[in-house]
Amino acid sequence: MQEWWQGAVIYQVYPRSFRDSDGDGVGDLRGLLAGLDHIAGLGVDALWLSPIYVSPQADFGYDIADHCAIDPAYGTMADFDALVEGAHARGLKVMLDLVVGHTSVQHPWFLESRARRTGPLADRYIWADPRPDGSPPNNWLSVFGGPAWRWESRRRQYYLHHFLAEQPALNLAEPATREAVAEIMRFWMQRGVDGFRIDALDFLHRDPQLRDNPAAPPKPEIPSKLFGMQLHQHDMMGPETPTILRHFRDTADAFPGRALLGELSSQPGAHERVARSTAPGLLHMAYTLAPLRGAFDHAIATALVEAAANPEGWACWCFSNHDVVRAASRWAPGGVAEPRVTRMLLSLLLTLRGSICLYQGEELGLPEAQLPFEALRDPFGIAFWPDFAGRDGSRTPIPWRRDAPHGGFTTGTPWLPVVDPHLPMAVDVQEADPDSPLHLTRALLKLRQAHPALRTGRLVPLGLAAPLLGYDRIDAASGTGLRCLFNLSAEEAPLPEGPVGGPVAGTPFPEGATLPPWGVSLTSIG
Repeated sequence: MQEWWQGAVIYQVYPRSFRDSDGDGVGDLRGLLAGLDHIAGLGVDALWLSPIYVSPQADFGYDIADHCAIDPAYGTMADFDALVEGAHARGLKVMLDLVVGHTSVQHPWFLESRARRTGPLADRYIWADPRPDGSPPNNWLSVFGGPAWRWESRRRQYYLHHFLAEQPALNLAEPATREAVAEIMRFWMQRGVDGFRIDALDFLHRDPQLRDNPAAPPKPEIPSKLFGMQLHQHDMMGPETPTILRHFRDTADAFPGRALLGELSSQPGAHERVARSTAPGLLHMAYTLAPLRGAFDHAIATALVEAAANPEGWACWCFSNHDVVRAASRWAPGGVAEPRVTRMLLSLLLTLRGSICLYQGEELGLPEAQLPFEALRDPFGIAFWPDFAGRDGSRTPIPWRRDAPHGGFTTGTPWLPVVDPHLPMAVDVQEADPDSPLHLTRALLKLRQAHPALRTGRLVPLGLAAPLLGYDRIDAASGTGLRCLFNLSAEEAPLPEGPVGGPVAGTPFPEGATLPPWGVSLTSIG
């Protein structure tokens, strides 16, 4: 029996920037509830909410102080219950971010754990003694810069933090800690939540011996992000990771119909880790950040398609999210968003085998927002400016109405600005334009729902020479499917030789003997 998550399209909501209902400049749950018709109208299957839990917001919600309470900035538990009810009434599943590799330093668990080396929470985090000279236990580096260890004088030990110092790493190798996470999962599933996206999966466990990482091959110059100067053999992807995931899966399986989605890093072997982490008894699906970190050309796209053809496990694909430059800019020639390229990327994403994550604003073709330093809020970007502008450019608010103040996102001052280039791409503008990215997204999702080949069928790469990229999606039951062709160039390209399939009802792409620049062709086969 096909499960709801197989081939599903999951719409990622970054609540701070989706819609603000009370004029304080921060998106909230009531604003999201008011925008549910927009999400449901796309034809997606589920929404995934970035963290809405109580947090001091050092990393804008990814530093959690209470996993079972709603941060007042987003509303109340009653608002959350109304959101779940409203989503389910529209046929949408609801998934929450399960951020359990670390907590906030303000979490009650940490406050107790740091106070003494004995007691029930003494081993809830990763603690280690200093070296004889007082330096950190090893050479591990934080993703956000500098050593991955912070001295805690109350306990006379260092604690590990893979990200900000305000995000101490949990010890999920300890059974009691895993069970504490399971209790969090049960709390939300009992409130109707349909699944979880597990944050930063590769950092859930690390070498228990805390051995030093080896140095990476030398680079021409010292990078601004020192994390890249090491081979991460010991601080990531530890041997107990499958045990941890199995505990989470067993917890979810006690609630029929729930699903787990894992986030994997871009470290080498990412696609193989997707397959391993979605083996039977582990996660239902997983995605890797590998496609989101690099460039885009024919060779890279071909490798991505070949990875999507792998029948092992169940991959999920995303081209944009809240942590990376939006694909409309990142993969555009010269970094300047081009509507034809954006349309091609949407078409590629929504025809791949596996499940899909669509980031809010991607359906509008939004490019990366260019912000001045004084507008930044992301601690990562502030620390590395100007070499790295941070993540705020992908987190700016959704423009709902072109002519409204702040694009209709808020009646107050938004926490991040609504940039002028986004206003002509507002929802109300695109609703009136049948050729807009919004209408294209709806058409592609309607095709995905109508054709089992696109939702769960095999993917067979065609091995075409540049600039063409192509694959067949074939339904196992009927043997029929669709041929998907893409022109990855700014020049017109002839269609490949051989039989060409017939037209597909509802396809948003014109027929012809050639593909226009950045063009797409979807035809029926079999």
